[in-house]
Amino acid sequence: MSGQWTPAAENKDDEAFYVQCRAAYLAVFKSSLSNIASKQQLCRVLQQAGRNPSHATLNKYWTPRTTKLNFDEFCDILKSERKTDEKELMGIFRRMDVKGDGYIKHSELERVLTTGGEAMMSEELEAIFALADVNKDGKLFYPEFCRLLVSTVEQCQMAALERLEADTKLKRQNFGSQSYSPLKPSMSSGAGAPEPIRENSEPTLKKDHKSSSRPSSARSRRSSLSNPVTMTCSSTKSTKVPEPAGLQDWHHSFMKGSFFLEEDGSISSLQYHLHLPKTTSVYLTIQPLDLSHRPDKPSSWMTVDTALFVMSAGETREDSAFVCFTESKDKEKYVWKGELNAGNYYLLPFSTGCKLKRKNRKSLSAKLVELIYRTDTGELDLSRELREALSDIFEVIDLDGNGLISLEEYNFFEMRTSGEKCDKDAWAVCKENFDMRKNQLTRQGFMELNLMEATEKGGDPEDLWVTLEAMGYNRGLDLVEACPFQIDIHCEDSQPSLKPISMDSGPKLLNQALQKSITTRTGAKMLRGGDNVFVYTCRGDHRISSLIANKSNQKVTIHVSNEHSVNCCSSRGMTVFAVEVPARTKMVCQHVLPVNETQDWTYNCVETMMPTT
Repeated sequence: MSGQWTPAAENKDDEAFYVQCRAAYLAVFKSSLSNIASKQQLCRVLQQAGRNPSHATLNKYWTPRTTKLNFDEFCDILKSERKTDEKELMGIFRRMDVKGDGYIKHSELERVLTTGGEAMMSEELEAIFALADVNKDGKLFYPEFCRLLVSTVEQCQMAALERLEADTKLKRQNFGSQSYSPLKPSMSSGAGAPEPIRENSEPTLKKDHKSSSRPSSARSRRSSLSNPVTMTCSSTKSTKVPEPAGLQDWHHSFMKGSFFLEEDGSISSLQYHLHLPKTTSVYLTIQPLDLSHRPDKPSSWMTVDTALFVMSAGETREDSAFVCFTESKDKEKYVWKGELNAGNYYLLPFSTGCKLKRKNRKSLSAKLVELIYRTDTGELDLSRELREALSDIFEVIDLDGNGLISLEEYNFFEMRTSGEKCDKDAWAVCKENFDMRKNQLTRQGFMELNLMEATEKGGDPEDLWVTLEAMGYNRGLDLVEACPFQIDIHCEDSQPSLKPISMDSGPKLLNQALQKSITTRTGAKMLRGGDNVFVYTCRGDHRISSLIANKSNQKVTIHVSNEHSVNCCSSRGMTVFAVEVPARTKMVCQHVLPVNETQDWTYNCVETMMPTT
């Protein structure tokens, strides 16, 4: 049952519609940054929004070529599909009610529903009969059925709205407040009164030209702030920071790692602890790690932007303060050069997510990849393709690059793939069964371990697929949801000590550093129509970042539109989105990169204050 949704003239109705969209979406997904990935998911989320989609309706929006729909597109669908209406349903049933007593025989209803229009399955019919056959006499009491159907729809909507209103963390997720993982508020280290810091958003979006989920007439009545910035291709070319003279003679340490794209669109990685025994000049870099074995064909993730934020490590992690970040770019390498005092630091890897995007996990190649096969003697063995993938994984989890996997390194891998650690006793068993050197697993031993696991499962590859997918591979063994990287630190006067760590507070510290890096490098503009609401737009050599600071005593909702930007790739999941900023907090709004660095690009973002309801 579809019709045309007409936007109300009042902003209040417009906002109510948008809130209902969010509530329905979050009843099915963890975040509005998640995409609808199947027709079944589309059906579920439409039902949560009070719609009763038919097969024809679903097929209209989910065609054979559809692979995903985002939240913005979902809002557009809701505009075209009316809610289930009790009067309308009653009218349909009355036309089948020959006696006019409110009952329809099961046989008659079955004939209508299985022979006309979209035929129902027998299971669907039985569910309807069980729901509304009050007297168990083979008749459907349709007034009760209509009431239950509409009531259930309304209850779903109310439950979704109540869940959204009650769960502050969920509301932040809805607006894309944190892509790394939901966190508790922390205190800002900025000047003035301490302000709670809300998490930033780092999902992915390719610039498109889809219409906003809000009517332009409603938007035009609000006060807006436009921040157009035109970047020429020359301005985004690598701004090379010259290497210090005699760098080859400096003390050097390096460590590897990887960004992982999570199911909810967030990006995760390890953090690192740096110790400097004395004050020294430092040359710090981070760059994607090329695992390609062909010089003429680098790895596909080499275009992913990276950065490394440095924070001082206080007595407690809450005492940490932002120091610097790798602001300059030299091809794929991001660089910082300066002096650091003696002491301890946290190194926090970061990627905007603009170019690390969720892709279809189906194989990019037409051929199905085989993981396990039987040799001529009937024994199980790893396929060549799997060995190559496992060899690359070994390269990534060998964090210190010594060609061996220590227990600590292996446990980072295990926590990523299984959520469990390997204890010393289990490691001793590995030592007895697999090739090791210096109590560390060799590449051959790593292959033997995976072969043993496959053999124990009788050749069933599903556990191997779980491992591979956790490490970012799809079923074609293409690495599509991860970006390996390498950190290098050169110190002139002392040997740096660099160790991988995994901090629960890592995302919180990273967000604090991101906010500080924006507010200290640019001025704020007051958002018209919002007292004490400011927008920071920071233009770097290769990236534009924006932050919203709400210094008022009430929460504000900011509507953000990138519709007029050109050749832009945003960290947001949509061209048009909303950001809810609680009272006296700051929130990173988005990061923007050029899609094509060889062409000029225009960042034209319009931030609009939405009325409170």
